[in-house]
Amino acid sequence: MSQTARFSVSLNDELLKQFDRVWKAEGLPTRSEAIKGLIRRTLVQKEWQSGREVAGAIVVVYNHHEKALASQLIDVQHDFAGLVVATQHAHLDHDHCLESIIVEGKAAEVKRLMKKLNSIKGLKHTALMMTTTGKGVR
Repeated sequence: MSQTARFSVSLNDELLKQFDRVWKAEGLPTRSEAIKGLIRRTLVQKEWQSGREVAGAIVVVYNHHEKALASQLIDVQHDFAGLVVATQHAHLDHDHCLESIIVEGKAAEVKRLMKKLNSIKGLKHTALMMTTTGKGVR
């Protein structure tokens, strides 16, 4: 188990008040937990910028009546078989589906997959949730 280090941070009153409002509104238990979250988010961003092994989830929303879309999504996922860990398909309503594509690999490859998905005409929305494999963030 690692030891805990304590340190102080100097902020002007207004910045501290703004920060306290934000972390409390997000339901975080303490200021320390809020700061840990900020640090971890920064470390995850650095992982993505460095090109290291990363993880993430790509979410795609589309009209399932457009049959070519589903086929194109599957083809693209097969083109990136080493990157795609799993997919999940959900029916949002009679017309719309949401597909989540879990990925793990080099950041550049995930970005290339995202670009390929974005090039599919007719998708309603695509979004990438960038996260970490957990190996580099404590």
